Amino acid sequence: MADYNREKRKYVIGAVATGIVLIYIVRLFTLQIMSDDYKKNADSNAFLKKIQYPSRGVITDRNGKLLVYNQPSYDIMVVMNEQQGVDTLDLCASLGITKEYYIKRMDEIKDRHRNPGYSRYTQQLFMSQLSSEEFCVFQEKLFRFPGFYVQRRSIRQYQSPYAALVLGDIGEVSPADVEEDEYYQNGDFIGKQGVERAYEKQLRGEKGIQILLRDARGRIKGRYMDGKLDTKTVPGKNLTLGLDLELQALGERLMEGKLGSIVAIEPSTGEVLCMVSSPTYDPRMMVGRQRGKNHLALSRNPLKPLLNRSIMGQYPPGSTFKTTQALTFLQEGIITPETAYPCYHGFIYRGLKVGCHGHAAPAKLVPAIGTSCNAYFCWGLYYMFGNRTKYKNVQEAMTVWKDYMVSMGFGYKLGIDLPGEKRGLIPNAPFYDKAYRGSWNGLTVISISIGQGEVNATPLQIANLGATIANRGYFITPHVVKQIQDEQIDTLYTRRRYTKVEARHYETVVQGMRRAVLAGTCRKANIPGIEVCGKTGTAQNRGHDHSVFMGFAPMNDPKIAIAVYVENGGWGADYGVPLGALMIEQYLNGKLSPESEKLAEMYQQRHIGYGTADR
Repeated sequence: MADYNREKRKYVIGAVATGIVLIYIVRLFTLQIMSDDYKKNADSNAFLKKIQYPSRGVITDRNGKLLVYNQPSYDIMVVMNEQQGVDTLDLCASLGITKEYYIKRMDEIKDRHRNPGYSRYTQQLFMSQLSSEEFCVFQEKLFRFPGFYVQRRSIRQYQSPYAALVLGDIGEVSPADVEEDEYYQNGDFIGKQGVERAYEKQLRGEKGIQILLRDARGRIKGRYMDGKLDTKTVPGKNLTLGLDLELQALGERLMEGKLGSIVAIEPSTGEVLCMVSSPTYDPRMMVGRQRGKNHLALSRNPLKPLLNRSIMGQYPPGSTFKTTQALTFLQEGIITPETAYPCYHGFIYRGLKVGCHGHAAPAKLVPAIGTSCNAYFCWGLYYMFGNRTKYKNVQEAMTVWKDYMVSMGFGYKLGIDLPGEKRGLIPNAPFYDKAYRGSWNGLTVISISIGQGEVNATPLQIANLGATIANRGYFITPHVVKQIQDEQIDTLYTRRRYTKVEARHYETVVQGMRRAVLAGTCRKANIPGIEVCGKTGTAQNRGHDHSVFMGFAPMNDPKIAIAVYVENGGWGADYGVPLGALMIEQYLNGKLSPESEKLAEMYQQRHIGYGTADR
């Protein structure tokens, strides 16, 4: 019996020993194979993987003038596992920060909700964008602060105070940015607006990694394997914009103290020559550690300087829209160039009146465009929407009308290479069926024929209309970037987009726009030696008329198409036309004449009281 018990104990002891061995094997397998905690700990003791940041791509204007470049900056990084025992008061004094800031920053770094990529073994951003002077002071004491390192990188600098809303800016990544793209980690920078955002992947380049060898005390002993496992940075690609810096500068000067926009396009390429939104700000405000403070102040400004009105402002296009009506009526056979309509100081029919200024009447199409006759285009829309030979009902006529507007670039986003573009509004038949319960006709919606009522457009769309007329029936999607280093631009920005109207009808409208400059509402745009074609607009808005101009030049070899929109500026001829003429002269002649320079100074000093405006 005793022998049996001893035999049983032998098996029990053997089983326990085997179990202990198995537990150790499983634990070792878990540590070394299934988990990377052990590897991280070992690697962190032996290696320091130092990220090398690439230089961001440089941005220039169409003439090679520098717009955005890089300058050196320094980040303070910390490895949490190594910084125990640091004299925090000495550290704070060296960096010019308070102890409260130090404690707060350390808590933020360890907060995995704010910092999803946190690891106590890897470098974390403690403080960013130290200047060269601040860095020199800190570097002398760096040996006192184990676990703290300096990371050299570059920050953006802007050469001039212009084009802030086009160029955009860069700022620290958000948690959403880190989650969306594994390229980024906490503390990295990303384009926030404008070109910097739209072309982030081209501009940012690719990071490199330098692996450094450390001894048991954490001291750097040199590069691991002489750098054989290091990866090199790939610099960001340089961008050339279509902007003309001198034209942009003039536009911003002219729009000082005003709300609105100026957009100019090269018709043959769709390249944006200038994009002015007023009010604006100096892009150099958005550089360095003051960016957050300045951005907050701008965002609270009631005049909305962060709003790019050129692509986000949605306004009634006013009488500039009459050109689209003329083209539609010609193509649909509603009128011919010889068709004349009466104007009794406006369109008067069945108790409805749409007023008009005094001019010779009845008028044919070319003089109707030249004098901006409201009645002419109201009659055209009335006859189109009431034509039961061509259209079975008003809804079908409306659908045909809407399709023409869309083909001319209205009602939908054009697709410019900037974030935030708005689509404007071109109403359709279901829109009015809902509004009027199916009971409406041409008279009900007559105001859309003169760019009022429910019609809304962005200044970019109005400028694009000018480019389309200049090209006699097609446009290339407007775009800011002209060239990307070692890369082709998207084919969207190289192919022609034709409208539903034949080129021969555009010639008639061109003649009308030339008449407007020679003897009509755009006489202030009559520049000696330059055949300018133009169209005014006076867009009503809660009692504050907006001054609008759309045009192009030269007539038979167009180099520039332009739209000027001045909120609360009055008649189109008050601000829109003269500002547009100055911009055309600057671009085509390379400078303003002495007389024009005096005129520019006068308009620069004219400030308009800001009233209510649709934005």
